[in-house]
Amino acid sequence: MIVEGRRGPGVLALAAPALVVLAAEPLYLLVDTAVVGNLGTVALGGLAIGGGLLAWAVALLNFLAYGTTARAARRAGAGDRAGAVAEGVQATWLALGLGLLVLVVFQALAGPLTRTLAGGAGPVAAAGETWLRIAGLGAPLLLVSLAGNGWLRGVQELRRPMRYVLAGSLVSLVLCPLLVHAAGLGLPGSAVANVAGQAVSAALFVRAILREEVGWRPRPAAIRAQLVIGRDLLLRAAVLQLAFLVATGVVARAGTAELGAHQIAIQLFFFLALVLDAYAIAAQTLVGQALGAGRPDDARATARRVTGWGLATGVLVAAVLLIVRPVVLPLFTDDPAVVAQAGVAWWFLAGMQPLAGVVFALDGVLMGAGDVGYLRTVTIGAALVGFVPLSLLAVPLGWGLAGVWTGLVLFIALRLVAVLVRVAGDRWLTAPETVTA
Repeated sequence: MIVEGRRGPGVLALAAPALVVLAAEPLYLLVDTAVVGNLGTVALGGLAIGGGLLAWAVALLNFLAYGTTARAARRAGAGDRAGAVAEGVQATWLALGLGLLVLVVFQALAGPLTRTLAGGAGPVAAAGETWLRIAGLGAPLLLVSLAGNGWLRGVQELRRPMRYVLAGSLVSLVLCPLLVHAAGLGLPGSAVANVAGQAVSAALFVRAILREEVGWRPRPAAIRAQLVIGRDLLLRAAVLQLAFLVATGVVARAGTAELGAHQIAIQLFFFLALVLDAYAIAAQTLVGQALGAGRPDDARATARRVTGWGLATGVLVAAVLLIVRPVVLPLFTDDPAVVAQAGVAWWFLAGMQPLAGVVFALDGVLMGAGDVGYLRTVTIGAALVGFVPLSLLAVPLGWGLAGVWTGLVLFIALRLVAVLVRVAGDRWLTAPETVTA
């Protein structure tokens, strides 16, 4: 077993600052949803459509954080800190390139994309398009922050990312209600607040890596290697985000109240998923460094610990959700129809938390081990077998929002079985390395 005083920080020491980093953005989005929700159902629906598309793009490219963490942790575990930081430099160049591509795509296709998700032209689609065109300007900034988080996690420096992300989130939190209501900008004010906060965080991450004594020249070979390592994570994220977009599209066709309720519940789901993912970040860092240093027994001990912490935290979160439901829902909207529909999704949201706590923690273990090919296959299979079919059947069979959320619970349950089976064996301990020479 790992002797934490000698090996470095343990699960909780790494998970605590990771929790703050992971929770900051979705917590801001929850506040953003509450601020916009008071503008009315159309604005809330527009935020659901536009925000869903931006979240999809960022989650699709999240390998910039998770892939970089695994690569940097392996190098740091082998005693090569400079090499770990160099992974962050190349990831930052890659983030800038991909971010500019996302920006161009959103400016060119914001209208068709939002109309497709909204089920046709209308006030909700128009509101979503306006929000997306403004918020999409921050795509390069968001991706640079992902890369910065990745290399700093890999070298076990999680307090700096915490400060950087909190600084950006604080700017957004202050500006959002001021721009939306006080300045009278309405929904576009929400998008401007997003971009302003993202600019602050990205600038701090860039400053951090500029202070390191490593070369800043882009290296095409290293960037290609990162893309190869990120391929499985990219495909996994693409199918996962496509499944969530399908669910949003299905709910949009069910009705405006259902869409508003889904926006509230799904933002809570993403928030809680990232809260639970704090254990995954700790596991990824510790497992990557343990295997980089040739200590497989320590990696297995980490897997056991994060499983226990994930389960216990999931149970606690589920209990809190059930207790606070009557108080929290009215904070997002005063529309009785939306509140009623959100109450339906709430039971599913609470019930899945213990399962999700274990799934997300073990995802981090397997990512730290470089076993991303297995995670890719499991996630795609669970989405195509469970989540997507039930979502598509929800409207024609009259299941509504309950059908979509039943699919999401099945998606989590199928992944749970798969990762438990994998970690119980030994193959993940000898997965292909995430670091190239």
